[in-house]
Amino acid sequence: MVVKDIIDILEGEIICEGDLNQEIKTACGSDMMSDVLAFVKDQSVLLTGLVNPQVVRTAEMMDMACIVFVRGKDPDDSIVELAEMRGITLIKTKYRMFTACGRLYANGLSGGTKI
Repeated sequence: MVVKDIIDILEGEIICEGDLNQEIKTACGSDMMSDVLAFVKDQSVLLTGLVNPQVVRTAEMMDMACIVFVRGKDPDDSIVELAEMRGITLIKTKYRMFTACGRLYANGLSGGTKI
């Protein structure tokens, strides 16, 4: 799966465009960035309802290509600028986190956690 597939599956709106052809191996849905840092592996997409700069910083540290803001949340300009500088695609979707994660899973994307 690539980033543009995620946009289609989640009926997403691009906020900040990075590499839409970058391969995505796993997904993680969380509002707790400490959990993302502790449990995520491989390149992932992060689904979150949290809208602050720590989300972009966490995604960068974990080598994530894409962040999806659920429930139609809009990041402010400082978050968008930070993602642009880091080459991270930002997307928003109308779906709630559970539904968004379920749609990606149903389309073949696995969870990206270390258990």
